[in-house]
Amino acid sequence: MPWTYILECADGSLYVGSTVDLERRLSQHQSGEGAAYTRPRRRRPVRLVWCADFARVDDAFAYEKQIQSWGRAKRIALIEGRLDDLPGLARGRTLPPLE
Repeated sequence: MPWTYILECADGSLYVGSTVDLERRLSQHQSGEGAAYTRPRRRRPVRLVWCADFARVDDAFAYEKQIQSWGRAKRIALIEGRLDDLPGLARGRTLPPLE
């Protein structure tokens, strides 16, 4: 089953990925055999903080790429399930002036 996932790294950064075998991929990240981003010891251990399954691999990959373009605040809103906040956290969106 295809997955898109977000890991919280030991240094506090967030890593976004996709895979067809989530358990195996998490093990690879933990052992330093995953993506280059999670290989350095300072980023491990990693912790799975969000994931979603998809019917098709290309859908999981497309959602991974979409999330990778988001800022940290928007990723955290997704992780916390604050889906109504996502549109307001779009990059480049300006806040209304204070009255």
